Amino acid sequence: MAKKKRTGAQAGPGTPATVALTAAGIPYTAHAYVHDPQVSNYGLEAAAALDVDPDRVFKTLLAVANGRLLVGIVPVSRMLDLGSLAAAAGAKRASMADPALAERKTGYVVGGISPLGQRTASPTFLDDSAAAWATIFVSGGRRGVDLELAPDDLLRVTGGRLAPLAR
Repeated sequence: MAKKKRTGAQAGPGTPATVALTAAGIPYTAHAYVHDPQVSNYGLEAAAALDVDPDRVFKTLLAVANGRLLVGIVPVSRMLDLGSLAAAAGAKRASMADPALAERKTGYVVGGISPLGQRTASPTFLDDSAAAWATIFVSGGRRGVDLELAPDDLLRVTGGRLAPLAR
């Protein structure tokens, strides 16, 4: 059984991300914080609210390469290098996915897109800097909720792999 710790009322009922982790038997901790609707940098907001190093909090970004959706997960303190993501996926180039497409394919809203429990599974790549941490934080499937888990567990449940993605 997965270890769950809900911190704050906003952790609320499960999301597809927590359901996926529980079904896979992956231990995680849910951390909730009050999201400020005026803030547009969701990842840095999460790092500050949870008092966590921004290099340890990861954002989930979607891109398109060779007509298929890709998931790139990078620290909120850095940017996704689209060329590196394309190379990791064996493509020549990649471009950011349209936000409406990302929301439709994942089932999540921008700012709350989790790499876990997405409606449509896509090839997933985690920046190799995650290997430096025992646990990292990713979106829990809605703004104001992050999930803490081991990078290897994230890769196992998403079928992802490490790659140098951030710049």
